[in-house]
Amino acid sequence: MFQFPIGVIIDSFKCDLREAVVKAAKLGAQGIQVYASRGEMAPENLTHEKRKEFVSLVRDNGLVISALCGDLGGGGFTVPENNKWKVEKSKEILDMAKEMGVDIVTTHIGVVPEDPEHDRYKIMQEACYQLAEYADQLGSHFAVETGPETSATLKKFLDSLGSKGVGVNLDPANLVMVTGDDPVGAVHNLKDYIVHTHAKDGKQLFWRDPEIVYGIKKDVIVTDSSFIEVPLGEGSVDFPAYLKALEEIGYRGFLTIEREVGDDPAADIGSAVVFLRDIIAKN
Repeated sequence: MFQFPIGVIIDSFKCDLREAVVKAAKLGAQGIQVYASRGEMAPENLTHEKRKEFVSLVRDNGLVISALCGDLGGGGFTVPENNKWKVEKSKEILDMAKEMGVDIVTTHIGVVPEDPEHDRYKIMQEACYQLAEYADQLGSHFAVETGPETSATLKKFLDSLGSKGVGVNLDPANLVMVTGDDPVGAVHNLKDYIVHTHAKDGKQLFWRDPEIVYGIKKDVIVTDSSFIEVPLGEGSVDFPAYLKALEEIGYRGFLTIEREVGDDPAADIGSAVVFLRDIIAKN
């Protein structure tokens, strides 16, 4: 039998965070992830006392915090003049996470070029060196979300850091929607780095350069989406095969449900919990 706890990104409920924690518990989730790079949960806005209060709220509802989301947008760590403040802000989020008993902060770092000699590769590498070193000191992980590049390209990049301080938050939907990569193959490629996962589904409508999708190429006007996010089980992710691959590599972390679109995200999240539990029970 598969042994994966189920979590929910509570921002997906699109309501007050405290109300969202209660909703996640009522739907049968075991953990939550929350954005900590903006709004009331950002380090500069969440006092030490409020951090304790939030942790207590989560615990009182029978949940744990699987990870914080520290995504700072703006192309990740691809713009050198922005990297100093982004690295420092990321460290603040990791410090806050540690204070709250959380060892994982997920983030987007930008689109990793296939060519290691590309200038952007080196820029991203330097920022991630710093993040990896800091995370290692704390016994924590920055977890890069998959999608902007293939898992093979991401693995080579991570190998170049010589550290597990920067790991992987594997999002299977991003892979199928953007690069057309196989989530099962990605699990095996990235097995040494996976510390957290998202449970999301989607379809690629047509291929578009990931650098356009993720806003790296600024001079391109995009008028239509090349992909669509859909409820779990309705897209291109083969979840039974994906979960089997996670089981094969010995992953025991969270499957954290993310629902970024839809008219009734709470209903979709509830269905996703049932969908995942059904697969887990059958295996």
